[in-house]
Amino acid sequence: MALINRLDTRSADFRQRLDRLLAYEASEDASIDRAVADILLDVRNRGDAAVLDYTRRFDRVDAAGIEALEIPLADCAAARDALPAAQRAALEAAAERVRAYHERQRAQTWTYTEADGTVLGQQVTPLDRVGLYVPGGKAAYPSSLLMNALPAKVAGVAEVVMVTPTPGGVRNPLVLAAAAIAGVDRAIAIGGAQAVGALAYGTAYIPAVDKIVGPGNAYVAAAKRRVYGTVGIDMIAGPSEILVICDGATPPDWIAMDLFSQAEHDEMAQAILLCPDAAFLDQVEQAIARLLPTMPRADIIGASLSSRGALIQVADLFEACDIANRIAPEHLEISTDEPERWAGLIRHAGAIFMGRNTSEALGDYCAGPNHVLPTARTARFSSPLGVYDFQKRSSLIHVSDAGAQTLGRIASALAHGEGLPAHARSAEYRLKP
Repeated sequence: MALINRLDTRSADFRQRLDRLLAYEASEDASIDRAVADILLDVRNRGDAAVLDYTRRFDRVDAAGIEALEIPLADCAAARDALPAAQRAALEAAAERVRAYHERQRAQTWTYTEADGTVLGQQVTPLDRVGLYVPGGKAAYPSSLLMNALPAKVAGVAEVVMVTPTPGGVRNPLVLAAAAIAGVDRAIAIGGAQAVGALAYGTAYIPAVDKIVGPGNAYVAAAKRRVYGTVGIDMIAGPSEILVICDGATPPDWIAMDLFSQAEHDEMAQAILLCPDAAFLDQVEQAIARLLPTMPRADIIGASLSSRGALIQVADLFEACDIANRIAPEHLEISTDEPERWAGLIRHAGAIFMGRNTSEALGDYCAGPNHVLPTARTARFSSPLGVYDFQKRSSLIHVSDAGAQTLGRIASALAHGEGLPAHARSAEYRLKP
C-alpha cells in the first residue's frame, strides 16, 4: 500500500477518487446503541443507584454512595497547585488566551424603537446549567476542558458541572487542575453513557443540565444523540481533519509534520495537502517517509495517511480554494504568501490558519479560538463551539397603541387567509373604530 495517496486534478477520475477519500459515515454500531438505550432508561428510572452500579461495573470504582463520587473543588485547586511550574504556567496562559478571545463573542441584548413607538429587539440570556463531559484515565485532555468550560463561563452560565470517569479510582491531576483554572463549579467522578443520562435527566444527587458538551467514546456519542431534545448538545464529532494549501515555499518537513499532527489522532483521521508544485509534493512525500519512523504513533499515522490521506496537485491556488470549499475541512492551513488573499475565497472551514508560522497545533492548545470544530464536511453549515452556544435569544416585542392599529390589520388579513379566525379576532380586538 502506498505511503500516502497521490491525486492530480487533471486526471479524468479525480472527482471520483476524491469523493472516495472523503467518504465517511459515522457507523452507528447497533449493539452500542442498544446498550446505551438500556443504560439511559435504567438511569432515568433508578437514578443514582443505576449510576453507582454502572460506575462499579465499568470504572471499577466501588463507592459507598453517590456522594463519594463528588470531587471536591479543593482537590482540583490542590492538583493545580501541585503542577510543575512550567505546566501550570502553560495551562494558565492558554486559559487566559481562550478566555480573552471568547469574551469578544458575547452577544448583547438590543432594542430599537419604530416611529409609532413600537419597540422590537432581542434579549440575550445564558443557559442556567451546563454539563461538561471530560475523558478520564489515560486519555487526559485538559486543553479540551478549557475549550468547553471557558466559553460557558464567559457566557454567564451559572453552573458548569463536570463529569469525568476515573477507571480504578485514579483521578487525573491534569484534568482536575484544568477544572480549577477554568472555574468548573462541580466535578463528579462518573463517565460513560450513565454520566450523560444523569446529566440529561437528573438524579436525586446530580442536577439535570440544559446542555451537554465535550468529547467521549462511541458510547458517550451514542448517548448524546439519544438525549438530544431533552437537552442540547454541542455536536457529534467525526475523525479529525487537516487540509493544507501550500504554494510550495514552506519547508517540506513543516508540512509533513502538520499532516502528522492530525493523522496521529486515529486511523480514520484525514490529512490532505493541496499544492500546484509537483516537485514540492515529491519533497513532502519524501519528508513523510523520513520522519514517520521517528514518530511514537507511527502506526496510527501511517494507517491514516495510507487510507484517507492525500497529496493533491492542483492547477493553481484558485483551484485549491475551490477544492477546499468542497472538502469543508475542520482545520485549514493556508501556508502561502499573502494568506489573507486566499482566506477571502474560503467559504467552508472550521478554522483557518494563515501563514507559514501558523501550525494547526497552536489552535489546538493556546491560540485562543475554540478547537471544538465541525468535522465531516459539516463546516458547510456549522461553526466552532463558542459563547453563542451557551446563550439563548428571546425576541422582544412591545407594540404601541398606534402600532397595534397598523400591525393588527396586517395580522388580521393574513390570519383570515390561513383560516385561523381566532388569530384574526385577537388582533382585531385591539383595533379602534
